[in-house]
Amino acid sequence: MIIRHPTLHQLRIFTVLARHLNMTRAATELHQTPSALSIQIKQLSETAGEPLYEQMGKKLYLTAAGEAVARAGNDILRRLDALNQELNAQRNLESGTLNLSIISTAEYFAPRLIGTFCKEHAGIEVHLEIANRDSILERLKQNLDDIYIMGQVPDDIDGVARPFMENPLVVLAPGDHPLAEQSRIAPERLKDEAFILREEGSGTRLTAQNFFQEQGVQLKVRMTMSSNEAVKQLVAGGLGLSVLSRNTIAAEANAGNIAILDVVGFPILRQWHAVYRKNKRLTAVAQKFMDFLLEGNY
Repeated sequence: MIIRHPTLHQLRIFTVLARHLNMTRAATELHQTPSALSIQIKQLSETAGEPLYEQMGKKLYLTAAGEAVARAGNDILRRLDALNQELNAQRNLESGTLNLSIISTAEYFAPRLIGTFCKEHAGIEVHLEIANRDSILERLKQNLDDIYIMGQVPDDIDGVARPFMENPLVVLAPGDHPLAEQSRIAPERLKDEAFILREEGSGTRLTAQNFFQEQGVQLKVRMTMSSNEAVKQLVAGGLGLSVLSRNTIAAEANAGNIAILDVVGFPILRQWHAVYRKNKRLTAVAQKFMDFLLEGNY
């Protein structure tokens, strides 16, 4: 395949389509109509000399040529962005773009850190994605962002993980729960309690289940939720206990709606990690933000 003269604009829109694999969603992100986007993709296909995607029913699939163009487009756009960042850094400009993805549990503290960083570097623009753990790992796999903030990091992750802040997990109960005033509660005493946990694959859920399994306790999972807010509201409503990061519950604990139980073995001390792709050269702005996190001056 010989690509003659693709434009940066064509490559940029095709990388968006390749990410969504949906013409309507890609057009929405690009603020175009699906028909206008389709015409531009067709022009790129003609330039490439081969079809870049095929549609089966309502599903869109990239061809081998499309996969190659998407990879090249992402690489070119990342290199141009890195070049822009380097040139700005050489001119000592406090500007540039920082692309971040954070796990949903981190939304209780990460925006504050980002806000502090932006106050110190007012010219920097931040693009922030908040997603569940599986989505964060998929974004990391596709190298869509500069830095990813998550708690539990898989052993086989294709990235570099730098711990920067404690992430203690605690057992939550309704504020008026009988165990709320007791101390040194044995884990076995919770075997008959109903639990409300995060979704399968959640790092918090995995840690909680592993801990109780090691203690010989099989948790009775009453409900599974994909939102920390939903978990907290259900616990406050008396529907069960849960395990969440202490970073997520300050407001409810202060109001007395939920209580942190003094369970032996808790809090489970984990770390928040800043992660980036292995062998990735961080832009000047991303490196500045990484240094900010690791220095802990927030």
